[in-house]
Amino acid sequence: IFCLVTFTTFSLGLNVCMSGSATSCEECLLISPSCAWCAQEEFGRARTLTSRCDLSQNLQKRGCEAHNIESPSSTTMVVKSEPLSSKGSGPTQYDVIQIMPQKISLSLRPGDQTSFEVQVRQVEDYPVDLYYLMDLSLSMKDDLDTIRNLGTKLADEMRKLTSNFRLGFGSFVDKNMSPFSYTATKYQDNPCNGYKLFPNCVPSFGFRHLLSLTDKVDRFNEEVQKQMVSRNRDAPEGGFDAILQAAVCKERIGWRKEAFHLLVFATDDVPHLALDGKLGGLVQPHDGECHMNEKNEYSGSTKMDYPSLALLGEKLAENNIYLIFAVTKRLYVIYKNFTALIPGTTVEILDQDSKNIIQLIVNAYNNIRSKVELTVWDQPEDLSLSFTATCQDGQPLPGLRKCADLKIGDTVSFTVSVDARGCPAPGTQQRFTIKPVGFKDRLEVSVDYRCDCGCTDWTQANSSRCSSIGQYTCGTCRCDPGYLGARCECQEGEAGSMYLSACREAEGKQICGGRGECSCNQCLCYESEFGKIYGTFCECDDFSCARHKGILCSGHGECHCGECKCHAGYIGDNCNCSTDTSSCVSDDGKICSGRGSCACGHCQCTEPGAFGDTCEKCPTCPDACGTKRECIECRLFDSGRLSDNQTCQRLCKDEIITVETLKTEDPNAVLCLYKTENECVMKFMYSEHANGMSVLTALKEPECGAAPDAMTVLLAVVGSILLVGIVLLAIWKLVITVHDRREFARFQSARCRARYEMVRRMTNLFITVIYSAFRKSKHRQNPRGKPGSICFPPDTSPFSRTVT
Repeated sequence: IFCLVTFTTFSLGLNVCMSGSATSCEECLLISPSCAWCAQEEFGRARTLTSRCDLSQNLQKRGCEAHNIESPSSTTMVVKSEPLSSKGSGPTQYDVIQIMPQKISLSLRPGDQTSFEVQVRQVEDYPVDLYYLMDLSLSMKDDLDTIRNLGTKLADEMRKLTSNFRLGFGSFVDKNMSPFSYTATKYQDNPCNGYKLFPNCVPSFGFRHLLSLTDKVDRFNEEVQKQMVSRNRDAPEGGFDAILQAAVCKERIGWRKEAFHLLVFATDDVPHLALDGKLGGLVQPHDGECHMNEKNEYSGSTKMDYPSLALLGEKLAENNIYLIFAVTKRLYVIYKNFTALIPGTTVEILDQDSKNIIQLIVNAYNNIRSKVELTVWDQPEDLSLSFTATCQDGQPLPGLRKCADLKIGDTVSFTVSVDARGCPAPGTQQRFTIKPVGFKDRLEVSVDYRCDCGCTDWTQANSSRCSSIGQYTCGTCRCDPGYLGARCECQEGEAGSMYLSACREAEGKQICGGRGECSCNQCLCYESEFGKIYGTFCECDDFSCARHKGILCSGHGECHCGECKCHAGYIGDNCNCSTDTSSCVSDDGKICSGRGSCACGHCQCTEPGAFGDTCEKCPTCPDACGTKRECIECRLFDSGRLSDNQTCQRLCKDEIITVETLKTEDPNAVLCLYKTENECVMKFMYSEHANGMSVLTALKEPECGAAPDAMTVLLAVVGSILLVGIVLLAIWKLVITVHDRREFARFQSARCRARYEMVRRMTNLFITVIYSAFRKSKHRQNPRGKPGSICFPPDTSPFSRTVT
C-alpha cells in the first residue's frame, strides 16, 4: 500500500488530471482538456489508489483499452461560406458579401481551445448613404451660409468614390425647456428677441428631420436654403438626442440595408450627456427607441434624459452607422475621447465657417474605409475569445482585431480562438455574432458543449456491481447516501487501521491533510465557508489561489488545487496579465509605436525619452523629426508620403503653429530641419505640452536662397578680374620700386666713394706737393743736415697721417 501511495503522490506532481481526484467522468473532463477517463470495469477498483482520470497515454499504459477511454475534443464546422464579392454596385449589389464564412458551428470541450479564420474585404464601389446632421444654434450661422450649396459639391466629390450615393439632412439645437433654452413668453416665438447682433431666429427644438436620404442632391440645397438658426441658453447642445434618433428611426431617415452608412455630426460646442436632463427635471432614462412625430420632430425631447455614450454606441453599431464628429479645433480633444468609447467613430477638425466640410467628409470616408475592425455581439459569459489579425504585411498580430492603412479591395484575415470555461445546463446551445464595425455582413457562430461522456448512456441503477445500493456508470459506482467504497461496500463512519493508511498522503502526515476524516479507506473532506475542499487526501481547494486586488485569480481564471487556471486571453500567476495588444496599437498601426513592448495590455517604452500610452511621444528619439516631418509635409504643403493614401488626417492630429521666424530658446523643444524637393530648407520645432498634446511650430514657408541676377554675376566677375589685375600691378610696381631704390642707393654709394677717393687723392697730392716744397726749402737752408733741422721720414709727416 505504501508503494502505491508513493506512486500516486509522484503522479500528482506529473499531471493535473490525477491531482483533482475526479470521481466521475464529467468531473474529469472539466479538470483539463488533456484529461481522459477510463470507463473499463475492471480498471482501478481501488479508486483511492489508482485514478481513472489521467492522461490518455498513461491510461493505456496502465491497461485501459482505447475504446474505453473517454476524451472528447473541440471541433469546428463551417456551415455557410460563400465567396467574397469584388464590387458593391450593379445588379448584384443586394448580394454583396464582405465577410467569409457566414455561419460556423462549434462543439466545445471546456478548456479545449479551438480556432477558425475570418476573412474581410472592403469591396469597391459600395453604395453610400450620408446623413448630414447640423447644429443650428446661433453660433453656427456662418456655417449655415457656407453649406447652402453643399449638396451638389459633396455629391460630385463622393461620386468619385462610389457610383451610388444618397444624401439626407437634419438639424438640432437643444431641449426646448429651462434651463437649456429661453422659455419666457417674449422668447417663445423668437429666442433672439432683444439680441442686437442677430434679432430674429426660430424657436428652439430638439431634433428635426428635414430630408430623407435621396439621390436628388438639389433637394438638399433647397432644404438648407429654407433653414434659420435658433438660440439656446447654455453652451452645450442637444446633439446626442439627434444622433440617436437619426440612428434608430431607420424608416424615416431612409437608411438602406445594403449601403455604407455615414452620419456627419457638425457642431461648434460640447454635447449634453446622460444625467444632464435632471437639471430640467427629466429623470426618465432614454429608452433608445424612435420617437418621431408626424412633423418629423423628436417628440421625446422634453420627456426623457439625454442618451448615454454606451446607449449611443450600441444603437450606432446595431444599425451599422459610422459617426463622423466634425467639430472645431478647440473641441477636438473632447470628441476624440468620445471616439474611444463609441466604436466606429472618427473626429475631424471643422473650420469656423465649415469651409472645409467637403474635404473633411471625403477624408473621413477614406479613413473609415482604410480600416477593418471586428466586434463581438451577444458573447456568452462562459466563452473566452481572442483574436490574431493578419493585415497586408502578412505578419500575425496576436491580440489585435483590426487592420489599418488598407486600400479598397484589400482582403485581411483574423484568427479567432474560442475557449469554453465551463459547462452550462445539459443540451444548452448558445450563439454569438462576429461583425466588422459599420458592415451589414456578419458571421453567426453557434456553440454546443461536449461536457457529457458517451459511457453515461450505459448507466445501470441499483447495479449488482455496486452491491445493489448504487448506480453503475462509466466503470464506477455512485453509491446511495450513507454508503462508501469502490463497490458501495462500506457505511459512513466505519474506520479501521487498514483504512487509515490509505487516507494519508505520506507516512507521518495527517489523515486527510487535517481537512477531512477517513471513512472506509476514503477521505471525506470538510465543508468550508470559503469554497470547496477536495482531492484524494483533501489536499486541494478552490479558494487558496493567488489574488489580484482581493479578487481570486483576478476574476479572469478558475482556482484549481491552489493554482489559477487562466481564461483565454490572460496569463500570469493570478491571471491579471491580458494578452490583448489592441490597447498598445498606435495610430500608425505599430505595437507601441515601435518604441517598446506590450505587456499585460500596457506599453512599456524601451526607447529612451519615449512616453505616452502607446509610446507615441518622443521628441528626443532619432526618428522624431522624420515622423513629424511627414505631418508637416502633408498638413501644410499637401505633399509627402501621407498625402497619397489619405492617412494624413488620421495620423497627424498634432497642433501645427506657423510662424515667420522660429524661436529656439525653448529647452524642451527639438529643432528639426530637412531639405525640400526644390533644395530649400524647412525648419520646425517639436515639443510636448504638459496637457499631453504635441505641438509643432513651423515656418510658413521653407527658407530658399534667392536666384542670382545675371548682370550682378557679370559685374562681379568683371570686377573680380579688374581687382585681381590691379592687385597684380600694384605688387609688380612695388617690386620694381624696391629694386630701383636698391640700385639707386648702390649707385649713390658708389658715386660717393668715387668722389671721396678723388678728394682724398687730390688732398694727398696737394699735401705731397706742399711737403715736397717744404723739404726742398729746408734743404736749401741746411743742406748738410745741421743741428736743429727737422726731418720726417717719407709718408710719416703729420699732414699725411691727417689726410689719410
